[in-house]
Amino acid sequence: MTLIFDHSYARDLPGTYLRERPDPAPAPRLLALNEALARDLGLDPGDLGRHAAEWFSGAALPPGAEPIALAYAGHQFGGFSAQLGDGRAHLLGEMLTPKGRFDLQLKGSGRTAFSRGGDGKAAVGPMLREYLISEAMAALGVPTTRALAVVATGEEIWRDTGKLPGAVLARVAASHIRVGTFQFFAARGEVDQLRRLTAYTIARHYPDLAADDALGLFDAVADRQIRLIAQWMGLGFLHGVMNTDNMALSGETIDYGPCAFMEAYAPGTVFSSIDRQGRYAYANQPLILGWNLARLAEALLPLIDADQTRAVDLANAQLESIAPAYRVAWLSVMRAKLGLAGADPQDGALADDFLAAIAGADWTLSFRALAAAAEGRDADLLSLVADPGPLTAWLARWQSRLAPDAPAALRRANPAVIPRNHLVEAALSAATEGDLAPFEALLDAVRAPFDPEAGREAFTRPAPKDFGPYVTFCGT
Repeated sequence: MTLIFDHSYARDLPGTYLRERPDPAPAPRLLALNEALARDLGLDPGDLGRHAAEWFSGAALPPGAEPIALAYAGHQFGGFSAQLGDGRAHLLGEMLTPKGRFDLQLKGSGRTAFSRGGDGKAAVGPMLREYLISEAMAALGVPTTRALAVVATGEEIWRDTGKLPGAVLARVAASHIRVGTFQFFAARGEVDQLRRLTAYTIARHYPDLAADDALGLFDAVADRQIRLIAQWMGLGFLHGVMNTDNMALSGETIDYGPCAFMEAYAPGTVFSSIDRQGRYAYANQPLILGWNLARLAEALLPLIDADQTRAVDLANAQLESIAPAYRVAWLSVMRAKLGLAGADPQDGALADDFLAAIAGADWTLSFRALAAAAEGRDADLLSLVADPGPLTAWLARWQSRLAPDAPAALRRANPAVIPRNHLVEAALSAATEGDLAPFEALLDAVRAPFDPEAGREAFTRPAPKDFGPYVTFCGT
């Protein structure tokens, strides 16, 4: 099957984009092709590979592509910008596949009218980073955008660290409709555009709703986002830049900029160099979930009810349900990670007490070690904490709540391999210098996160003590 494009977003929502063409890459070279994803989309990886360097670099457009740059607004670190938009991305169109309709977007493909002074380009390291982390998230069962390919452009771009090799990412997404997309029209008072956008989003992602059910759309989006962030928290994942323009209404994780996985458990963990106040710290992610959803509710108010007072009351009632709904979703994640049988009113306290007992210990190793503890071998788990006393007492309570198949269930719920930060940095540094072997080895490992550790110990160990402190960057 070849690429088959449709352009329903451009056709149905005029005024939500600008016609823009990617910059042609001078010497495109394919760095990575996601063959498994290509097959899932009904594409022939061999045929796609013959065209990928040109099609996914801007050097040539795939047949049927009609590139556009999407308009959106957003709250970035709390401050509102009424116009952001795709400053370095081009949506080629919507692929029609046996699995459904998916956006195909190029990222790092050049300036658009939304670039705001930027060069619109991206470097090899950040594009491979998004490929790697999004593949890890997909393997971990987290809803996410995916990378179809990364192509080196053959040009150099300037960043604070000097010249870097340029690259373009081809990203597949259920859509690129964001909270910021709704904010864009709400800020302009364009209610008719909001109404069309709402109907389009419902038709594309929530077809069981009536086309004008704005409150139903909010509830559906909130439900997906609540479950998504609960999954992030269970994995120790930090998105790093949870701006409203980075919250997708499809419920997918989108825009892997300064993201990373927490190693030593510390609720205040921040990796992003630009998050100087800790707004998007690990423990704050559920709070920002509610904050971002409140901004979506504000944008939808004219559609929720013609009476503004009633609209506000209805929206507030739904917003008040987010925190308790998140706690339920988080407990569901934690019950699986702790291997518990059924549900008990004390499970929340059991989960909270476990986290208190492993403070400072490696998050991923601590949960993975529970499988051995369920088999009566708790030495590995106890060795991870500075004071084993609280954890020893906790283990006695935990044993009474275990499911009959707890060891196997625990190994299915808790990964052995995550993208360890020191390995990610080493792989991306090598790739920037032209050596893709470490990247490919790490990619293979994170695609099988729950497989046994034997023979893969290099991918399961925490960073060496001289690695930190770890800082991530947006890659813009």
